Amino acid sequence: MKRLIALCFGLVLACSDDLPDDSTLSSYLDANEIVIDNVIACAASNQNDSLVSVFLYPRPGVTNIQYFEAFGDDSQKNDFEAYERKALPLLDVFNGFLKKFEVTITEEKWVIVSFEEDEKVHLSNPIRIKNSSKPTEYIATNVSVESNTINPLITWEDGLYDDTKIYFQVITDADDTLISGTYTFDKFFRFYELENVVLNITPDTPDDLKPNVTYGFTLLAVSEDNWVNLFSVKNFTP
Repeated sequence: MKRLIALCFGLVLACSDDLPDDSTLSSYLDANEIVIDNVIACAASNQNDSLVSVFLYPRPGVTNIQYFEAFGDDSQKNDFEAYERKALPLLDVFNGFLKKFEVTITEEKWVIVSFEEDEKVHLSNPIRIKNSSKPTEYIATNVSVESNTINPLITWEDGLYDDTKIYFQVITDADDTLISGTYTFDKFFRFYELENVVLNITPDTPDDLKPNVTYGFTLLAVSEDNWVNLFSVKNFTP
């Protein structure tokens, strides 16, 4: 099974050319109606290189996905004038269900991603890049998947960091296509039961898992400032 951490998803879409590189987020927003805190996004340091992946969920039909960087000063977190647009390719994750930018960051800073929807610009919460001070931990041994059932209980433990606020779980098929995408505050999820799910981006109610078929489970443990503390990938067979 292809793994998300392989970071080999192919170029699918370039950023729009209607904004010059290094234009500020403030200048972009001046002529547009905005919706803040309305793009699901987070960032993680890559496992096998020095890049940072900035992930986002593009709701169906959105356009003009953009990436903006600020400097490292914490005081600039909410200062849109301090964010500059960077023209970067947009890559597929889970066969395009999610997207990501891969960026080179040498100084820790805040970043924001945006897209346009219903003639408005929607912004993510500011994401704190912590690739130097708090590199994302990649382990799989912290995840346990119940066997011999098509509705497995999946549990996990935190790794090095203890400030995770929410957990994002993805179940994929053998082609790395998303079957379900859910968020919990708890350190467990049973497929496909939603009692403890606080946010659900699964496009449709999925079919039951099939016995003796290999699936993938991906976990992102995300801190309050949208940095991924822990990244786990594990294959399982019901």
